[in-house]
Amino acid sequence: LETGTVVVYRRGQERPRSLEDLAGKRIMVIAGSSYEETLQAAQQDVPGIEWEPRSDVGMESLLLAVADGAVDVTLVDSNIFGLNRHFYPRVAAGFTIDGTLPHAWAFPPGPDDSLAQKAREFLWQLESSGQLAELHDAFYAPRDRMDRVGMFQFLRQVRERLPRLLPVFRETADAHDLDWRLLAAIGYQESHWDPDASSYTGVRGIMMLTRRTARQLGVTDRLDPAQSIEGGARYFLRLRKRIPPRIAEPDRTWMALAAYNMGMGHLEDARVLTQRQGGNPDLWKDVNKRLDLLSQEKYYRTLRYGYARGFEAKQYVKNIRSYYETLVWMDTREHPLLVAAN
Repeated sequence: LETGTVVVYRRGQERPRSLEDLAGKRIMVIAGSSYEETLQAAQQDVPGIEWEPRSDVGMESLLLAVADGAVDVTLVDSNIFGLNRHFYPRVAAGFTIDGTLPHAWAFPPGPDDSLAQKAREFLWQLESSGQLAELHDAFYAPRDRMDRVGMFQFLRQVRERLPRLLPVFRETADAHDLDWRLLAAIGYQESHWDPDASSYTGVRGIMMLTRRTARQLGVTDRLDPAQSIEGGARYFLRLRKRIPPRIAEPDRTWMALAAYNMGMGHLEDARVLTQRQGGNPDLWKDVNKRLDLLSQEKYYRTLRYGYARGFEAKQYVKNIRSYYETLVWMDTREHPLLVAAN
């Protein structure tokens, strides 16, 4: 693996394509970093390059500053940008500064190089077995995620709507031993965190509960955020509890989410169909492949609960997983937007 230095700018602004284009730009980088050293070297040839070194910010804050237009440009490691660019839909790579560096492990000097030998052996085994390539693909290869517009909308609601609801999501999740980020992801998928959301089907509120489900859960006001989130959490837990105990996580959660969307009966139909076709009904990846078939007559007429829009449940789970992944990423890195919401 090699890494380079990428110049990042805000989409919609003039794209910088060379070091000369950085003259006169508002640039911010981490103080004392290799990025500042790069700018110091570039300044010898392009005197107009100036920057603000900051020791109190991290890479997430710098990318967010570019996305918000607070600065024009920042510099970032190409691998870091490759991993995180999906979470910053407003930023783009302008150009890569000439020169790359190979990744390396550093070991203390001395006559005993046994640790270095073990490391070389470890890497050789990873590479020869194909595991190194698999790890690289897992993090760097294109993935099935939200598109740029979807991510932009999600982050906007993290800024505008989540702060008022975050304490409720946290408290409710803690009370039921749930991950608040999963609960919030469900809420976003259902209503985009809009307490007054409603649908022609009669579902209402942040968790879009039906009147019947709300009554069963003791929810008297579906438009009350606290009641809606509490009701949605208990409904999800009821469904997850009905999933056969032998099904392990995270498949258990993904199946419960599908049931939240289309009902437990249709989920069981999908599992029956999966088994008929030689798949494993206890694996989400196998069941997920058959959800589309629930809307095809040749299949649903042979199943107990009949027609279902399984394709919608498939997209529903996919979306929630993407929102959940984003919230986990933001939470574990103390993303400025989430810190502000807290």
